[in-house]
Amino acid sequence: MKSKDQVIIAGIIEGNERILTCFYKENIKYIEGYILRNCGNTEDVEDIFQDALVLLYQKLRSGLLELRVPVRTYFYGICKNLWRNRLRKKKKLIIGDEHHFLEEEANDSIIIDIENQEREHLYRKYFQKLDTKSKKLLCLVFERKSMREISKITGYSEGYARKKKFEAKKELLRMIEEDPVYKELRDI
Repeated sequence: MKSKDQVIIAGIIEGNERILTCFYKENIKYIEGYILRNCGNTEDVEDIFQDALVLLYQKLRSGLLELRVPVRTYFYGICKNLWRNRLRKKKKLIIGDEHHFLEEEANDSIIIDIENQEREHLYRKYFQKLDTKSKKLLCLVFERKSMREISKITGYSEGYARKKKFEAKKELLRMIEEDPVYKELRDI
């Protein structure tokens, strides 16, 4: 039996109206929420959704796309990227007087805020996937506890606590770096 994602992917490639309509209904609210929260309007939502769907279709048709996340998650990432790019282009089109200059600075600030929120979301998402001991150890590090304090709290020797801290950070970074959203944020 095919998974839901396989059915959606096949439907997008084939242009199946029923599947495309269902995909639209299931995803439009998420895209709308993101764009409206980040200086967009309902026209922008429709434009971005359609552009993202065309991009997804092209990538799927090429056969080069290897999805490691649900198609919905990947699609949401495409939409966010397209919207960030559109905000940047709007900023570049603004020229002239002080009023517009302030608007340009506001757009820069908005884009930076969006990117920072996405980075933080990515970090929190994978931090939660760490095992309990690794999360506890990293929380102690973030609280700026010394290795001596950490070793007393955890019962590890200082050397072993250092080793476990290194392993926890390495695992967290590995998970984050494998996420397609990380690759998009890195390339900004």
